[in-house]
Amino acid sequence: MSYGGGSYGGGGSYGGGGSYGGGAGGYGGGRGGGAAGGGGYSNGYDGYGDRGSAPSNYYSNGYSQSGSGSYGGGAGGYGGSGGSYGGGGGSYGGGAGGDRMSNLGAGLKTQNWDLATMPKFEKSFYKEDPAVAGRSQQEVDIFRQKHAIAVTGTAVPKPVETFDEAGFPGYVMNEVKAQGFDRPTAIQSQGWPMALAGRDVVGVAETGSGKTLTYCLPAIVHINAQPLLAPGDGPIVLILAPTRELAVQIQEEVSKFGKSSRIRNTCVYGGVPKGQQIRDLARGVEVCIATPGRLIDMLESGKTNLRRVTYLVLDEADRMLDMGFEPQIRKIIGQIRPDRQTCMWSATWPKEVRSLANDYQNDFIQVNIGSLDLSANHRITQIVEVVSDFEKRDKMAKHLEKIMEDKNNKILIFTGTKRVADDITRFLRQDGWPALSIHGDKQQNERDWVLNEFKQGKSPIMVATDVASRGIDVKDITHVFNYDYPNNSEDYIHRIGRTARAGRQGTAITLFTTDNAKQARDLVNVLREANQQIDPRLAEMVRYGGGGGGGGRGYGGGRGGRGGSRGGGGGGWSGGNSAPLGGARRW
Repeated sequence: MSYGGGSYGGGGSYGGGGSYGGGAGGYGGGRGGGAAGGGGYSNGYDGYGDRGSAPSNYYSNGYSQSGSGSYGGGAGGYGGSGGSYGGGGGSYGGGAGGDRMSNLGAGLKTQNWDLATMPKFEKSFYKEDPAVAGRSQQEVDIFRQKHAIAVTGTAVPKPVETFDEAGFPGYVMNEVKAQGFDRPTAIQSQGWPMALAGRDVVGVAETGSGKTLTYCLPAIVHINAQPLLAPGDGPIVLILAPTRELAVQIQEEVSKFGKSSRIRNTCVYGGVPKGQQIRDLARGVEVCIATPGRLIDMLESGKTNLRRVTYLVLDEADRMLDMGFEPQIRKIIGQIRPDRQTCMWSATWPKEVRSLANDYQNDFIQVNIGSLDLSANHRITQIVEVVSDFEKRDKMAKHLEKIMEDKNNKILIFTGTKRVADDITRFLRQDGWPALSIHGDKQQNERDWVLNEFKQGKSPIMVATDVASRGIDVKDITHVFNYDYPNNSEDYIHRIGRTARAGRQGTAITLFTTDNAKQARDLVNVLREANQQIDPRLAEMVRYGGGGGGGGRGYGGGRGGRGGSRGGGGGGWSGGNSAPLGGARRW
């Protein structure tokens, strides 16, 4: 069986340009604060006095970073005209990507740190609980083996098995108990003693493993041991994240667990006006959660500084490097005193992340949960079907009918481009499915609204590009559907990691075409590691070296534009989100 060049004629596949007039519009009146926390936590706390009981409304508001520039161009299209061998034309667009950000940080001054003249600070707060101290090395080894915990480095503390053993102060424990948590996750059991001890830490664990609290709770303890902020001071804790969505979710956790000790925070990200973020920074915040581009903008314009930062977190470090943020990260770290505590969290451990850790961490200790090899969450059932491009929509529709028989199911559909995300959303809505899409070209208020509709189950089908694959934390996603296979196996693992969160089971369905043949070997390795069934056609691709891919795109292309005369609908949203629900309601 040959997987060579394409035999399906060109014909710009998903047709249907211009069919849905209207739709652009603004965030029409009446929708108000919309999603993800609405007006957030409006500021209202001035002053630099003692930390005590906080007024309920003083946390800074904010929603996430732009991430634009990192995902390349956009448009492209699905093959052009062309003859019978796969049609030429735009393919997947792309292009520019990070060039727009290449000069970011050029105006930052190089810092010459003289630690002898700098104020001292505390970073080691861990006191081993007697129950932990009394455990033998054999007991510790058994616990680590049971929870797939591996550690490297010198003098790594023993893991804790309960919240009380972690030794958090009462004001932190009260918040933990209020949330109803039962016991620490594996990464928390080992990561808390490491971070509380003031060590530089690398944590490698799957998405949904509880990493955020692993660094947030020690950060709160760290802040409360430092001198109060004075006017003009920057933050004490800096958390860098790759996307605005992830930044907002981190802020929610920091706000929740920091309110009892009046810890102020702000979220600094692109894609929204700077005014509120600048006011937050000017007023003074102990925690700044930021995406690299907007933070450098604030630093260059003198809106904040990092002289007080003594606790630095890089969350999803691998993703930030994938998105081309490494130069910005290095410029930011150069603005922070070198004796800080640095915690780096990642879902994978590629050489680029290792290089960053070696350059900026001192005698770091590392905890890995599960295998360091590229591996997927074993609670996810992975189904990979080898199909041709023209079969994709029908395959998706058939899977949706089966999945949505259970009204409690939620499905996240991934596409390779923003255009396809809009096309698919429009197609599904025309067919009666309440689908909405989210991607980097959408305004922040629309993205927040879509995410909230999905979280609440009002729209149980969300179509997304990779901008959402690590930034969205919805714990009850039951299915992930890869309409387009991503560029590499790391992104595949991160996409499907949106399901099976917090100990649940999940299902990931992937449509794989001959265009993806170069990724077949890596994908098969991921499937084998997780003991999943392998489509014989996928195995054959590996055996025969993949083949050229090339064609396939565009056969039966005209399906996209049907129903083109229908007007705007959808309440002023963009792209496919503006399409009215057609046909018989399917859900």
